[in-house]
Amino acid sequence: MRASLNIESKTLSESELVLNDDGSVYHLHLKPEHIADTVLLVGDQGRVERVSKHFENIEFSIQNREFCTQTGMYNGKRITVMSTGIGTDNIDIAINELDAAVNINLETRAFLPNPKSLNLIRIGTCGALQKDVAVDSFAISSFGLGFDGLLDFYKHELTNQEQKVKSDFEAFYKANGHEISVYVSEGNPELIDLLGEGMNKGITATANGFYGPQGRVLRLHAQIPNQNELLNNFRSKENRIINFEMETSGLYGIGGLLGHNCATVCAVIANRFTQSYSEDYKKTVERLIVTVLDRLTV
Repeated sequence: MRASLNIESKTLSESELVLNDDGSVYHLHLKPEHIADTVLLVGDQGRVERVSKHFENIEFSIQNREFCTQTGMYNGKRITVMSTGIGTDNIDIAINELDAAVNINLETRAFLPNPKSLNLIRIGTCGALQKDVAVDSFAISSFGLGFDGLLDFYKHELTNQEQKVKSDFEAFYKANGHEISVYVSEGNPELIDLLGEGMNKGITATANGFYGPQGRVLRLHAQIPNQNELLNNFRSKENRIINFEMETSGLYGIGGLLGHNCATVCAVIANRFTQSYSEDYKKTVERLIVTVLDRLTV
């Protein structure tokens, strides 16, 4: 993802960068000194403590709404863990405010020179869209395939690889009788290589809901009844869609545009084609947390 950054405004108005009385960013209640260079992102606020319990110490902790943040040390490395809640709408808030906290002077609302790049790693759960992606295995996202439309609100330019996947996907849907517009955002290759050994790697479809957008039918009928089969069959060169979740395209899109290094790793807790579900997904998530922490601090 190529950025079109705002370089014209030297200072931001109070209505654009909203701050709390203590000078922290509005939703997250964070200041720059609270944020490590590596930030682990989880959806569930209860999962923050499942990460931070492995820290040698916790130097900072705060919560506002669904945004819970703790910073501490693991294997001698300072790490922040923060919950974002569900969906790319929350990702939009979380990543923009993390970036503001480290790259904007919160006293003057002026852009800082030499912007900082954070490592942003999402640790989540997902449902597999390929039969060979086993329940209780791990998945790492090479690309996020966004059905949510978030990036349409920001000026951006896709890389050649992103454009290739986007064009192939839209053409594939059209050939199957459906008009669709998506965006594609790529994760950071270095982080993916660092974290991804032994994991399933592929495109992550990011849905803007849990039921209809992920092909679940309760009392309402699906607009595209065979959507999951289409996702299962799609190929763009060597790339295939391996899983469904609700945050990755926004993380890769917003984070990448702002110059941060992003990766998503997920515990596979369900397989939509074998119709299987983890017998104890919390144990799988625990293994994933420890794996990520260890690989980040080798």
